Formats: sequence, C-alpha cells, structure tokens
Amino acid sequence: MHGSSELFVDFISSLPMSFETRVFSYPNDILLSNSELLNLIRSFVPASEPFVILAESFSTPLSIQFAAANPPNLKGLILCAGFATSPLRGARRILGQYLSPLLPFVPAGIAGGIMVSGSHAPQSILGRLRSAINSVRSSVLVDRARSVLACDVLDQLRCINVPVLYMQASHDLLVHPVCLEEMRNVKPEMDVAVLNGAHIMLQLMPRQSAEVVASFARRLRME
Repeated sequence: MHGSSELFVDFISSLPMSFETRVFSYPNDILLSNSELLNLIRSFVPASEPFVILAESFSTPLSIQFAAANPPNLKGLILCAGFATSPLRGARRILGQYLSPLLPFVPAGIAGGIMVSGSHAPQSILGRLRSAINSVRSSVLVDRARSVLACDVLDQLRCINVPVLYMQASHDLLVHPVCLEEMRNVKPEMDVAVLNGAHIMLQLMPRQSAEVVASFARRLRME
C-alpha cells in the first residue's frame, strides 16, 4: 500500500541485465480513487513496446483490472502475493473492517513484522519497510486498506488474455490461501510458483524471485 520503489532495489539488481525495468510508485500524500490509480498505471506503462506487469500485494487487484482491458503490447501478468478478493477471511476480515481506521496508529515495526513473519529478515529490509510505511499519509493508508478488504476483481481476471503467473509465499500471514484457489477456478491455466518465505517475497528472496520472473518472461520471449 506504500508503493515505494526503494523496496525493489535488491530484486531489480538480481534480474538479468538485459531486462529493462520500471518501478511505479503511488503518490502517498493524496487520496486517489481506484479509477484514478488505474489512470496513473495506464500513463506509466510503455506505449509502443512489449512489456510484462509485475504487481505485488495491494497492486494485484489494480493490475488485474488494467490487464482485463487487454491493452496493446501487454505480454504477461505476474501476481506476487496477490488476491482478487479480500485477502482476509472470516473473523479476520470482519476485524480488519472495524480496525482499519486504527491502522495509522499501529507502529510501523509491528506492521513490517507481520509482513516478514516466518522468515529471518535482515535489519536493512525491516528498516526499508518502516520507512515506506511511515511515508504514507494516514488517511491514504486507511483508504487503501479499506479498498483491499472490499475488492472483487474475479470477473476481470477471467477476461485477461495474456499468460498469468501467480507467485505464492508459503508462509504468507496476510493473504489467505483460498485467494489462489478462487483465482485458479476462473483462470485454471494460470501458472503458479511457490516460494518458501513470507509475504514480501521480492524483498526477502530477491534472487529466487528474480529467477522465477526471468523464467516466465523468457517463455514470453521478453528478453
């Protein structure tokens, strides 16, 4: 939900040098609607050359909506720790709806700890997480949390014509496993790669994540 490019430095450096990468960062000081965020994404992607979208966590429903329009030059979509409906289920979802206004008061260290739970995150990663979370205006953070809990883009996922890769973290405490099941029900041909780690795979396992992404892109003849 922070959209900070600083969190992807290690992952990008682990990709093959022949890959051209662009990192899209969300404005973190103004409230933007879903359609406004989509317009920003549309203005950011290449206009005249083939590309693959890689979306992580909060960005995955937005990327699904973007890809559902089957824009020209889009060759593939990668969903990392993604979801098409609320990632929290049952009592956790209800609790999240009631507690989302309190999100700005949760120490960034605790929020970051949940994202890396189940792994041995280096202090450098935790520091970047805290910095990214603290950079987001409180009202923006709450608004984006609410949009995550209310999202439902399964119908749009069904409309995507390009190959889709789902990257799942085996110890993800934020995205319920049923999210992947729902997505495969509407997109059974979707590829799945499971990495042994926590929610923020690209940050905690940059080399392994880069290998998976590079392999997928090569199959699309993107290199």
